[in-house]
Amino acid sequence: MTLREFFDLLAQNPILLLFYFGILPFTALLARWLGSEEGHLPPWKYLYSVLIYLICVPGVFAVTLSVYLFLFERRSIFDTDIYTQIIPVISMLLTLFLIRSNVDLDRIPGFQKLSGLITMIAATLVFMWFIDRTRIYVFSYLPMSQVLLIFVVLFLVIRFGWSRFFGGTKQVG
Repeated sequence: MTLREFFDLLAQNPILLLFYFGILPFTALLARWLGSEEGHLPPWKYLYSVLIYLICVPGVFAVTLSVYLFLFERRSIFDTDIYTQIIPVISMLLTLFLIRSNVDLDRIPGFQKLSGLITMIAATLVFMWFIDRTRIYVFSYLPMSQVLLIFVVLFLVIRFGWSRFFGGTKQVG
């Protein structure tokens, strides 16, 4: 099954997506109401952590997919799939807003790692877009393993530079 076939299957059964992306903000709203002013305490902070990961992984994927389709595939905005590109982002923003209104996101376990991942994905996409726009083509006889090694080293250099530029993440106990 390809990614296109998977998205077509989801588009044919949108009730599953609507339920998933509707229940997560509803759960955040319910947790906000039940755990008002206690969001930084267990078990609420762990519930919020699970909610953030459940909503941010598909939300970030939807944003990354949209950026890829618009910048690299040069796809029209009118071809945007509402179920796989718009609803996950709206649901992610709504869920994060509801959680943030009850607790500081820095107090949620694992949120710093997730925001670091999002930053690295964004930096990599910007770098790839820049390389694509400069129209630099290299013909090489390097084996694919060496090309992958160069990419990993470049990725680590970007990560190191980013952490040096913006500083390390603080530990919240």
